[in-house]
Amino acid sequence: MMKFLFMIFFMIPLCFKKNMFWSAPLTMMMMMMMFMNLPLNIMNFPNLSYMMGCDLIPYGLILLKIWIKSLMIMASENLYKKKFYDNFFLLNIVMLLIMLYLTFSVMNLFMFYLFFEGSLIPTLMLIIGWGYQPERIQAGMYLLFYTLFVSLPLLLGIFFIYEKMSSMMMYFMKFYNYDMLLLYLSMVMAFLVKMPMYFTHLWLPKAHVEAPVSGSMILAAIMLKLGGYGLLRILVILQKINLKMGFIWVVISLIGGLYISLKCFCQVDMKSLIAYSSVAHMSMVIGGIMTMNYWGFIGAYILMIGHGLCSSGMFCLSNISYERLGSRSLFLNKGMMNFMPSMSMWWFLFMSSNMAAPPSLNLMGEISLINSLVSWSWISMIMLMGISFFSAGYSLYLFSYTQHGKYNLGVYSFYSGVSREYLMLMFPWLPLNILVLKIDYSMIWF
Repeated sequence: MMKFLFMIFFMIPLCFKKNMFWSAPLTMMMMMMMFMNLPLNIMNFPNLSYMMGCDLIPYGLILLKIWIKSLMIMASENLYKKKFYDNFFLLNIVMLLIMLYLTFSVMNLFMFYLFFEGSLIPTLMLIIGWGYQPERIQAGMYLLFYTLFVSLPLLLGIFFIYEKMSSMMMYFMKFYNYDMLLLYLSMVMAFLVKMPMYFTHLWLPKAHVEAPVSGSMILAAIMLKLGGYGLLRILVILQKINLKMGFIWVVISLIGGLYISLKCFCQVDMKSLIAYSSVAHMSMVIGGIMTMNYWGFIGAYILMIGHGLCSSGMFCLSNISYERLGSRSLFLNKGMMNFMPSMSMWWFLFMSSNMAAPPSLNLMGEISLINSLVSWSWISMIMLMGISFFSAGYSLYLFSYTQHGKYNLGVYSFYSGVSREYLMLMFPWLPLNILVLKIDYSMIWF
């Protein structure tokens, strides 16, 4: 694991070289191909080196992270064209990559906390430095304070666990089981806010709308997954208390997911709609993890990866329209099929994946999560029907509103998509639909 960390560290000088903007995504893709060849073991942590290890859960998330990072740079070509602090932008992304790589690969609980919180800083700089509207400062503050408010109890909980276990290694956690309400709340809340759970989700749409396209991609694809990863790791030692208290989070998530799905129909900003749909999807993930059964865990894992690829592709699409029209409003982005028919196909492909149509990973994840939640309680079927139906509804709403209808007469002719953009859209879509063929990695090995 350490060799990949050094590889990322040695990418830092690339950020300051002139005309080396495209070398960073190429290096990341090469690194990802190397990372894919790591040996995996079902029973324990393989690839151990210096407090770092990688079993199946971080393996998929690290692959997703490196992949999305290279796409973020591809999507931000405008910065390179205008020379808008592009070197600093690259440095920021590499630093974020280091933080996230360490978050997912360290086995020490305190180090995990350190990098979990440290990844906030480059994200904040992305939003405040390269965001669009003046409200980005407020959005950054929302992001910071929501996350930091609940992270202090997490730190105290980690210290308490160290006192009891005399070790912070995640591998040893399976030998302990704590039945303490305060410890449970302090550990779990930090990850639920990061997911984000309904009631603590207000920072997410704000941050998404104000962030540049790269910020939106990293928020949707990686930052939300940090919460899920933390829950999957931490619930090992909180099984007893979670069996008593887990139903609270499931109920809040399912009712909130249904409400947020309805709220998607009220949005007039493309980015805002995609951000709210993320909250609806993550509510199912929280429900699946909190039921604490096998279906729930694998469903949450698969949907996290599927959603990361799908929503980052959708943010790319909204940015492509934004670069042409200078607006993300649904009222102005009408009839785009007349201008960019081939881009319309990509809209359709991503929307179909967003509503969990086959053969996407989202479908496999949602089937597993529906299995887990219905086996937990049949009443959850009502909410799940609503969430699934409305997810198809708002996906169609977004697609038909942007692609069909009469286009705005203020829109002059502009160039259609360039090869970079089609490549950028193909990269998230291919793994999203091809990985279904190797679903046994997640379904059987998990």
